[in-house]
Amino acid sequence: MHIDWATLGAIAVVAAAVALTTVLLVAFAVVGSSPRPGRRIDGADDGGASRSHTATGTALAALCLVAAGLIVCYGLYLIIA
Repeated sequence: MHIDWATLGAIAVVAAAVALTTVLLVAFAVVGSSPRPGRRIDGADDGGASRSHTATGTALAALCLVAAGLIVCYGLYLIIA
């Protein structure tokens, strides 16, 4: 039995990079959808929660989640095919 160590190493590096990229994309999505620092959510002015995240943050969060979903779907495609 022969093990191709170069190919095994390349697969390990690509798998680690894809895992790190997916985790970072989800983390950026969480940060993008979280409230901005320094602003109170439950202010005394209106008595309720205010919209404290911007449209840019929401768009960034959606884009990051779509990218992470595409990476996961491509991985499933490679496993199934």
